[in-house]
Formats: sequence, structure tokens, C-alpha cells
Amino acid sequence: MAQSPAHGSDHHDHHAAGHHDPQDIKLLGFWIFLVTDVILFSTLFATFIVLRNNTNGFEGGADLFNMTGVIAETFLLLTSSFTSGLAVLAMHQNKVKPMIIWLVITGLLGAGFLALELTEFVELVHEGATLQTSAFWSAFFTLVGTHGVHVTIGIGWMISIIIQIVRRGLNDDTKGKVTVFSLYWHFLDAVWIFLLSIVYLMEVM
Repeated sequence: MAQSPAHGSDHHDHHAAGHHDPQDIKLLGFWIFLVTDVILFSTLFATFIVLRNNTNGFEGGADLFNMTGVIAETFLLLTSSFTSGLAVLAMHQNKVKPMIIWLVITGLLGAGFLALELTEFVELVHEGATLQTSAFWSAFFTLVGTHGVHVTIGIGWMISIIIQIVRRGLNDDTKGKVTVFSLYWHFLDAVWIFLLSIVYLMEVM
């Protein structure tokens, strides 16, 4: 009988641990996904660096990049990273409406970034730079395009989170999703800084 309080305590601890498990498991899953994404982008960056001089006699990035558009893309994405941080701040203060507004602004800035990126791709193709033109342009479109796809997925994910919050309000589950989304968005921002430095600035300089 003397062991029953300890048994009760164990049961309580197990219950407490079980209560946090779903969120912890989701966060762990997200970090594993992020690690695989880091490996993916590292591989694409390495491929680009190896192939950056293989232009097959065609113009390279220094000749065709529109840096004004690239700087505008960078401004939009950096600002969207800031607004996603403000959304998390509002969430911690349980301010649902401001949080949703900041998330929507983040999504709109992300959409603006994608619109500029698509415009850039169309202009490059118009100049004759395609996946088939040279190893350099294949590596460029694959790397930058993969980042663009990730931004598109992020916007879709954010819209689904907003819908869930509108329907079910703020709870542990939706708060967890907003936090994870913000981490993902900051990650895309960090990848873009590498892209800007390695793909665009190194070429232009």
C-alpha cells in the first residue's frame, strides 16, 4: 500500500507527458523535415557552384540578371519574415484578429515575391535562358525554382492555418501550427539570403 502514492504520481507524470506529446511529436517531425530541406538546398547550392561557369557559350547571370527586381524580391521576403514574427507576437498575447491580419500581410508579401520571381523567369526565357540552354541555367532555374515552390507551399499552408483559426479559435494545436509556420518562413528567408549572395551577387560581381 505504501507504494500507491508513487504509483499515482507515476500515473500523473505519464498523463502530463502524454498531454504534451502530440505537439512535441509534431515539432520533432517538423525539425526532421527542416533538416532534410537543408540537405536538399545544400545539394542544389553545391551543384550550382560546380556548374556556374558552364554557360555553353551563352550569356551568364551577370549579363541577364535584373538586380532591381532581385532587390525588390529580397525586400518583400525580408519584410514578410518580420510580419510573420509580429503574427507570433500577437498570438502569444492571444490577440486573434491582429495575428490573422499579420499572417495575411505575410502571405500577400510572399505572393508579391512570387509574382516578381515569375516575371524574372519569363524575362530570362524571353532572352533565351532556359533549363536546356546550359548547365548554368539548368542549375539556376532548379535552385531558385525549388525555393519558389517552397514559398508557394508556405502560402497555401498559412491559408489553411488561418481557416482553422477562424473555425476553431486559438488553442494549443493552432498555436503550434502558427509557431511552426513562422519557423518555416524564417528558414525560407535564410535560404533566400544565401541565394542572393551565391547566385546573384557573386555572378554580378
